[in-house]
Amino acid sequence: MALYWLVLGLFFQTLHAHVDFFTSIGQMTDLLYTEKDLVTSLKDYIRAEESKLQQVKQWAEKLDSLTATAVQDPEGFLGHPVNAFKLMKRLNSEWADLESLVLKDTTDGFISNLTVQRQYFPTDEDQTGAAKALLRLQDTYKLSANVLSAGDLPGVVHKSRMTVEDCFELGKVAYSEADYYHTELWMTQALKQLDEGESSSVDKVTVMDYLSYAIYQQGEIDRALELTKRMLKLDPSHQRANSNLKYFEFQLEKQRKAEEAEGKKEVQEKEKKKVDKRDVQMKRSKDPLPERKRYEQLCRGEGVKMTRRRSSRLFCRYYDNGRNPRLILAPVKEEDEWDRPRIVRYHDIISDYEISKVKELAKPRLRRATVHDPITGKLTTAQYRVSKSAWLTAYEHPVIETINQRIEDLTGLEMDTAEELQVANYGVGGQYEPHFDFGRKDEPDAFKELGTGNRIATWLFYGTAVFWYNLFASGEGDYSTRHAACPVLVGNKWVSNKWIHERGQEFRRPCGLSETE
Repeated sequence: MALYWLVLGLFFQTLHAHVDFFTSIGQMTDLLYTEKDLVTSLKDYIRAEESKLQQVKQWAEKLDSLTATAVQDPEGFLGHPVNAFKLMKRLNSEWADLESLVLKDTTDGFISNLTVQRQYFPTDEDQTGAAKALLRLQDTYKLSANVLSAGDLPGVVHKSRMTVEDCFELGKVAYSEADYYHTELWMTQALKQLDEGESSSVDKVTVMDYLSYAIYQQGEIDRALELTKRMLKLDPSHQRANSNLKYFEFQLEKQRKAEEAEGKKEVQEKEKKKVDKRDVQMKRSKDPLPERKRYEQLCRGEGVKMTRRRSSRLFCRYYDNGRNPRLILAPVKEEDEWDRPRIVRYHDIISDYEISKVKELAKPRLRRATVHDPITGKLTTAQYRVSKSAWLTAYEHPVIETINQRIEDLTGLEMDTAEELQVANYGVGGQYEPHFDFGRKDEPDAFKELGTGNRIATWLFYGTAVFWYNLFASGEGDYSTRHAACPVLVGNKWVSNKWIHERGQEFRRPCGLSETE
């Protein structure tokens, strides 16, 4: 047992080194084993309690029969000396034994196990992060609250439904962020499931209270009033509902008079100009609306489509990069993926063994991914990058050295000044919103600490691999290389990238004279 606790302690010391569980599915898998261990401990506790109760039950049944007989003729019963002795014995010692049995604490093992493990559990931040991820997936992939609640996602193996409490929790997370658009969606879903008869510790009045306020905040006073009236039918003494009823009625009357004064034509024009509720919410949260919409369209497979004329200029080929000695006998499959900026894809470029080894090396070292703060110039976490990453050096395993050499052979660029191989694992709804890999003119010190210049190019593995230049040959940034990682809807996403820097490429990629060459 001592060895078990030692191993468990070491495991959780390792686990404790990692925070933000929601940002990495790979590390969240450890939590499943944590929960399985707790269930085993809980079952041991239940068995101990059941055994104790069984003994108490047997004692009660025996005494119930005995006392029922004894009280019918107490004097006659105690006239038997054995019965008298046994009564003395029971009351003096056996009831004391029973008291000890009832008071016996069988929770020690379970509680101590739970106490040890609780300090390594996900935090409120993890729970909130996972909730926000569901809202992000809902928006990006245009999923209704009903579809998400039913767990009807494409390609799922382990389908799971959301309870009223789950929907209510999502609504509360949105409410706490003043996100009334999502508050309405999820409180409506919670109310729908309650109306359909689902039992819950959350009552309809509480849900309606949040819902009516969220609807009011979005300008629909008439709907907020109707919900308030429904609340009062269920709870006539609800103080806030009674207060809101008068307020909403006053606001509606005020609105009606304003419309009459303004005239029907102007009101109709306003109706035509009504915008999507989510657009209003995004503007309230200072989200760059146009790019955000384009980003989500691309994630859904919509958006930019290449013309037939442009696509006719893209080709596939076997590529040896000018008869590189390591590629002559085994050229790789290269495909033109895009023309402006030029992006090429390499097929069958990394083996299953290499992928598993990279993941194996990276997993223990995964930490919350960071971004450069353009104001402070320092690395920091950000909500727009939800993943964990690790850095792997060439000298720690031959596989990493081989991968680095392969990238050099195919790109013709120097790897000695490149950043180490970065491995990223995305979490619940994990994403990386639109960004540039290179440092812009307003970030002159973005990579100053590396001393290797700007990021000239990016190599990205995700089964296949893609490669593009971030800078023109002149050294100017190519702003058409803005890219993103879409939120992970279902599954577990691992990627690995190599950021290649300017220093050392002077003779491998000579400088161009034209700014956009």
